[in-house]
Amino acid sequence: MGNIAKDLTAGTVGGVANLVVGHPFDTIKVKLQSQPSPAPGHLPKYAGALDAVKQTIAAEGPRGLYKGMGAPLATVAAFNALLFAVRGQMESLLRSEPGAPLTVKQQVVAGAGAGFAVSFLACPTELIKCRLQAQSSLAEAAAASSVALPKGPLDVAKHVMKDAGLKGLFKGLVPTMGREIPGNAIMFGVYEAVKQYMAGGQDTSSLGQGSLILAGGLAGGALWLTVYPTDVVKSVIQVDDYKKPRFSGSIDALKKIVTADGVKGLYKGFGPAMARSVPANAATFVAYEITRSAMG
Repeated sequence: MGNIAKDLTAGTVGGVANLVVGHPFDTIKVKLQSQPSPAPGHLPKYAGALDAVKQTIAAEGPRGLYKGMGAPLATVAAFNALLFAVRGQMESLLRSEPGAPLTVKQQVVAGAGAGFAVSFLACPTELIKCRLQAQSSLAEAAAASSVALPKGPLDVAKHVMKDAGLKGLFKGLVPTMGREIPGNAIMFGVYEAVKQYMAGGQDTSSLGQGSLILAGGLAGGALWLTVYPTDVVKSVIQVDDYKKPRFSGSIDALKKIVTADGVKGLYKGFGPAMARSVPANAATFVAYEITRSAMG
């Protein structure tokens, strides 16, 4: 089996692990990000992450925490396979000779290249997922306008294409790139830096699963610490109405969020995102490394 095929397979396994561990946290993050700013004198729909969990389970049962998982599950194989395969090819291009370990800086470059490639797949996938996850926040507006909410990923895609055509699925591509390119550069860079620190050099092949879990968790935390405000902008744009949008673009969304809620508005849902990032990314990297090692 060639290196590309091995990276594709191991990336797929890593992506499934990430999704199973992290999706409930992601659902709460999106609900908090997408809830409208309350009118003066009124309380927001969700008081915080725990309140969002309680309301979601009360209204939809535990499976409500996994709402919208169909879209990323359907594409998780392609997304993570592409991420790790492009990263692997970037590594090959950056190596001074076959098999030579890469520096942290080279891993940053490889991660940025992989982030650019996956942006085009992440954007439509995240748009569908976010619109499903945010349905409870948008339900009142939908009821007032007598518009039926989509029932699943394919139904969301049909509604979007009906309103805005194929390009509607790529709404939020700019902030998606603004998240994926620097985010993956930092994630892979931190992952490699932590591994090399624990190994005492560039040869990290002797590290155990505990070290990989720690490196993967720290890498995921570093990613979200860096790009979270961009993710908030992406989410509000992607759940925005196509016919009567509140935002004309990324900069307009950024300005309106800060005007309405201050800088803290750019960190709505930050707690669940960070709580998710450590176990989910740890699971991704460990599953990838184990699978990749097993294939030789």
